[in-house]
Amino acid sequence: MIRRGSTQDKALLITFMKRTYQDIFPNQDFSHLSQTVEQYLSNDTPLWWVDFIGKQSEDIYPSPIACLWMGNAIDQITGLRHAHLFLLYVIPEHRRRGVGKALMQYGETWAKARGDKQIGLQVFASNAPALDLYKQLGFQTQSLWMVKGLNCEE
Repeated sequence: MIRRGSTQDKALLITFMKRTYQDIFPNQDFSHLSQTVEQYLSNDTPLWWVDFIGKQSEDIYPSPIACLWMGNAIDQITGLRHAHLFLLYVIPEHRRRGVGKALMQYGETWAKARGDKQIGLQVFASNAPALDLYKQLGFQTQSLWMVKGLNCEE
């Protein structure tokens, strides 16, 4: 079941953000993510949760099992506002069951209702399952985000 979250869900959202990044970077400290949530979570950046329905053990299947957090961005080419995906996370035990796809379709419906013409997102190149999902849903690479580490000791 998909339900709307609120700005009161900050702690849970931070937990889900840490989980998604720790899946890819297990030894990194992500305590700074609370600043992101504090800065961007608002009534204008909706959050949805998926609760597990059925027989469950809180140890095995805590509820919620997934979330979607959407926001706003400005297309740097057209100048138009569009929906932006901040976070999509499904706990590992519930992946590959259509939960992420259902949440993305929910987000797309929200974006269309607002009059948005596109949804943007950022995904790590090493996150093959996410890349596969987004390609399946019709997302295409528009640009590449590149970074260069700087050695401050030089």
